[in-house]
Amino acid sequence: MTKDNDGLHLPAGSTTDGPYTTVITPDSARWGFSGLRVAELAPGEPLTLTTGDSEYLVLPLSGSCTVTVDGTTFLLAGRDGVFDAVTDFAYVPRDAEAVIRSERGGRFALPSARCERRLTARYGPADGVPAELRGAGNCSRQVNNYCLPHTFDADQLLVCEVLTPGGNWSSYPPHKHDEAREGESELEEIYYFEVAAGPAGPGFGYQRVYGTADRPLDVLAEVRTGDSVLIPHGWHGPSVAAPGYDLYYLNVMAGPGQDRAWLICDDPAHGWVRATWEDQETDPRLPFGTGSAPKAPRQNPKDV
Repeated sequence: MTKDNDGLHLPAGSTTDGPYTTVITPDSARWGFSGLRVAELAPGEPLTLTTGDSEYLVLPLSGSCTVTVDGTTFLLAGRDGVFDAVTDFAYVPRDAEAVIRSERGGRFALPSARCERRLTARYGPADGVPAELRGAGNCSRQVNNYCLPHTFDADQLLVCEVLTPGGNWSSYPPHKHDEAREGESELEEIYYFEVAAGPAGPGFGYQRVYGTADRPLDVLAEVRTGDSVLIPHGWHGPSVAAPGYDLYYLNVMAGPGQDRAWLICDDPAHGWVRATWEDQETDPRLPFGTGSAPKAPRQNPKDV
């Protein structure tokens, strides 16, 4: 049985390489498609990104930057931090060289996916990012849908971020997407975490991942800012925000399917929990920040 010390929980700083505080490639993750880099740039410091066989987003976690690719420069206004606003972003295609520069410095997530098609480099405005509230009660959370099939075109890459108020659970009920079948797609997934600090210091949360009978896996990781968890297969959830500490995570997904679909299957032992949300209110601490204002529609049965 796979344990979290088999390389699925990557503590902050454990994959540092040069300007990157996090480096996860398909090869280092021992899978085929999904990747993530997080860069910390000093004021005025340029970063050259060579994409090779993968498409990327440049997604500010804090700070602003310019992204120059294919003869075009995109100005990303960014944000002060992940709990403050939805951000704008840039799409960088495969087989490209991009230069990222931040006059003030900052931290920038570079989610990626191996792909076949070379699409056009593009700008994604913050006001074009659909943000929504999901769940109810202590399962309330906010999801910012940056690069999903219904929000932004890519070849294989799927990217969203989830913000969970302290004391709440998200990625719940536990679900999986590791089989290509009716109602489910095959996707590798990366969770990258940031946790709001409390008055006495850094915060923490927890991430659960577990397998099926034929593909066992067992992870229960205490996560802190800068940590990542890899999900090659199996049920994942809950993501637990400890009381007093708001939890953020960036989800990066990709897989072998050609239809670029995000279809999930609930763990049948826990899927009944969704029905309990119907008579509960959304957590009043939501939405976070001042970006694109999320709506609070009735939850789709397959919301995560």
